[in-house]
Amino acid sequence: MLIRFRLANHRSIRDEHELSLIATEFDEGTGRRTGLSHRGRDVSVQPVLGVFGANASGKSNLLSGFQFMRDAVRDSFADWAKAPGMVPRRPFKLDSTSREETSLFEVDLVLGRDPVRYTYGFELSDERVEAEWLHAYPHGRRNVWFDREAVRPESEGGEFIFRGEGFKGEREPLVKLTRPNALFLSVGATLNDPQLSVVHRWFLNNLWLVTPERDLGGRVGWTTELLTRPDNAGSYHQRIVQLLQSADLGITRLDTDPETGDIRLWHRTADDGETPLDFRTEESLGTHAWFAFLGPMLTMLDRGSVLLVDELDSSLHPTLAAEVVRVFQDPASNPRGAQLIFTTHDATLLGNEVLDRPLNRDQVWITAKRRTGETELYPLTEAKPRKEENLERGYLRGRYGGVPRVTAGEIARELSRQEAKATA
Repeated sequence: MLIRFRLANHRSIRDEHELSLIATEFDEGTGRRTGLSHRGRDVSVQPVLGVFGANASGKSNLLSGFQFMRDAVRDSFADWAKAPGMVPRRPFKLDSTSREETSLFEVDLVLGRDPVRYTYGFELSDERVEAEWLHAYPHGRRNVWFDREAVRPESEGGEFIFRGEGFKGEREPLVKLTRPNALFLSVGATLNDPQLSVVHRWFLNNLWLVTPERDLGGRVGWTTELLTRPDNAGSYHQRIVQLLQSADLGITRLDTDPETGDIRLWHRTADDGETPLDFRTEESLGTHAWFAFLGPMLTMLDRGSVLLVDELDSSLHPTLAAEVVRVFQDPASNPRGAQLIFTTHDATLLGNEVLDRPLNRDQVWITAKRRTGETELYPLTEAKPRKEENLERGYLRGRYGGVPRVTAGEIARELSRQEAKATA
């Protein structure tokens, strides 16, 4: 379970920012208990966060920060070895000093049946891992598994500190095998250290990013693979058909073409019959988008994992998007505590009039771009909205920020001026 994510100097996110899923005093009953406590109070986290903001304000860069951290943990041991002395990071480019500064990534997690909090993070330069740390908090007390800090010159490698008895693995062999541009967590898990594998496994199974259109074909294949998987295809078949039917797409059933082996969706006809449509050439883009979304969503729900969705409104109609939020909010449909973090422009998800506001006040975050080009990230709750407040109206009117600084008719007037100049 993800508690928070911290990052700095990644793409448009220059300064350090933190995205927190911890339920606040604005929680309206959706927070899930973690089994942890702080100052005598139970700590709960939200199953859903929605990130709103103007075009190019940094929403997608926030999700790419999650994906970069996941890929670094998974791939730094093997893939980064192909480019010695290099780290494939993406620091802020709009000022000359950021290239020389490190990029920071850190997560707080709760793992295990007897829940334990873990903090894992690292800092990167263009050449190497400058720092890396993993701390556990059994019984609420910090236990340093390792702290790593780069020293100069590079030929001397880095300095590792193991305090107490927290880390029980083979220290010296793992340290010797850790290149300056590889993460110690990746090395340890790749070499089957059971203790480090607990945290490493979380990155393998979480932070799956869904992006509109770019990976549509792959996600269609994902859903199709669930339907044809021999061990549990029956269960997935029933769930997927029910979700296709509930989306009001006119679909009655699903089967496989006996000649081609392709998935076929059957639709109601005007005479109350049904007929199949060729999935590749005759189904609408909306049907493709919903079908493609079901594979990742059901997989993450079954694993209790974190699903990242960029531009949820580009993939799904607002009504379907609201239903996806409710799926993750509802403990009955999300019994394993999966989490959803998505970006969107769709302010109707904040309103009561149409969609009965599926998001609580402390489940809404805002990105805004400063005049220097860097992203600012903050929670809606900084504005202290009242429970009965119309969040949709307040957001569109700029009360919380995160909307384009464009006055009504400004773009039309500018085009008119350009046209007048061209014809003068």
